[in-house]
Amino acid sequence: MVEMETAELETDLSLFKYDNLEQLPSQYRDLEETARTERIEAALAELGDDVIVLGHNYQRREIVEHADFIGDSYELSKRASNSDAEYVIFCGVTFMAESADIITDDDQTVILPSMEASCPMAGMAEALQVDAAWAEITEVVPESELIPITYMNSYADLKAFCADQGGLVCTSSNAHKAFEWAFERAEKVLFLPDKHLGENTAHRLGMEDAVATWDPWDPEGKDVEEVAEADVILWDGYCQVHERFNVEHIEQLREERPDANVVVHPECRREVVEAADVVGSTSTICDTIAEADPGETWAIGTEIHLANHLERWHPEVEVLPLCGDACMDCNAMRQIDPNYLAWVLEELVEGRERNVIEVAPAEKELAGVALDRMLEIYQ
Repeated sequence: MVEMETAELETDLSLFKYDNLEQLPSQYRDLEETARTERIEAALAELGDDVIVLGHNYQRREIVEHADFIGDSYELSKRASNSDAEYVIFCGVTFMAESADIITDDDQTVILPSMEASCPMAGMAEALQVDAAWAEITEVVPESELIPITYMNSYADLKAFCADQGGLVCTSSNAHKAFEWAFERAEKVLFLPDKHLGENTAHRLGMEDAVATWDPWDPEGKDVEEVAEADVILWDGYCQVHERFNVEHIEQLREERPDANVVVHPECRREVVEAADVVGSTSTICDTIAEADPGETWAIGTEIHLANHLERWHPEVEVLPLCGDACMDCNAMRQIDPNYLAWVLEELVEGRERNVIEVAPAEKELAGVALDRMLEIYQ
């Protein structure tokens, strides 16, 4: 473990934090779907109320059909915290399982089926990396004038870092509220890790001319004093799925299907958000399709599996992917293969816990503070 320079925390790069996670045993790698489904259902029946399965909106059909709840990351964590289940199987990515561990009781165990399910965007803002940048920026900007805000799509140690520096967490739905909270307390915001959500939020608040980007990948290419003049400093991170959408996709759609509407996630580029009809979180996207009139056509600008779910769940609405399957696929989410789900459930039946996600106590306490500050916005 490494001690941070500006915060009283010890942590490590995410690559080394979960060396206890295991790969899928060979006997599970070639399961046929029908047999696998039967085995998953049998294990769930055996475990009963001792287990709850959470499926993120971006998971494939073979996962969500076994989930007790389907939703976005923080919504699912709240479901877990409201559950009495001893075991929480989080079919998502690592930072989501960490969030569930932060807000669930100490006697609940969070399991991430696959060791490979690690969000690239969360990995673009490692806490140690942000700590070093914070030290550099606060040589120019007094710490009292700068508040860090991290998007929910970040590791627990970065959430803890933000709490330690007086900041908080936000979701894609309440980022603007988090910005307002921060600007009541300081002159500037450092927003991590998603530059597109940060830029779109700045535009929403009429602060589009007060934005600069901090590029941690090019130490020689940035002028600290120039960046520090901005009121909103954006970390140069992004979602690899949502950044693939571009205006040409929307223009082509409108040319081919002038009757179609477009709904996109605020992790998309600014010009894509400007061209869309509706912008919002995965919950907003789901609600938009659920509330659409029969016969309407909607193109979805988010991960392909949610578009596929909405097409199945709402056959009265024509649901189109804004670009092709390859463009919209999240490889990190895809790592939660249903064979992994079968494995961890059957291991629990045998009394063995696999791929447990456990946030270190100091991180857990501080990350909880960052989440509590977010919740206070609405009280």
